[in-house]
Amino acid sequence: QVQLVESGGGLVQAGGSLRLSCAASGRTFSSYAMGWFRQAPGKEREFVAAISWSGGSTYYADSVKGRFTISRDNAKNTVYLQMNSLKPADTAVYYCAATTYYSTSLYGYDYWGQGTQVTVSS
Repeated sequence: QVQLVESGGGLVQAGGSLRLSCAASGRTFSSYAMGWFRQAPGKEREFVAAISWSGGSTYYADSVKGRFTISRDNAKNTVYLQMNSLKPADTAVYYCAATTYYSTSLYGYDYWGQGTQVTVSS
C-alpha cells in the first residue's frame, strides 16, 4: 500500500513556474515508477510525465515536453514536477500516481494522490 500526497499547486501568471511535490508513504517507494497526470474541467484525465524506479528514464506528453521536468528523490520518498513557461491550457488538477510498471496510461497506475489545483491566468 502506498499513500500519496501532492502539494505545491496554486495560481500563477502565464509564463511563470511552479514546482509540484508528491510525498509517498511506505518503505518501498523505490519499487514504484511514478507518474503525473492532470484533469481539466470537463475533460478526461491525461498523462503528463512519468519516471522510472531509479529516475534514470523519463517520458513526457508532447504538450509539456521542454517545459516540464519530472524528478524523484528516493531518499525522501518524493517525486517532483517542475513546471516552467506555464500556459492557461495547463490549468488543471494535477495528480501523482504510483505503478509497479513504467506506464503512460492511467489504467496502469495502482495508487493515486488526492490532487492539487494549478491555475494559470492569462
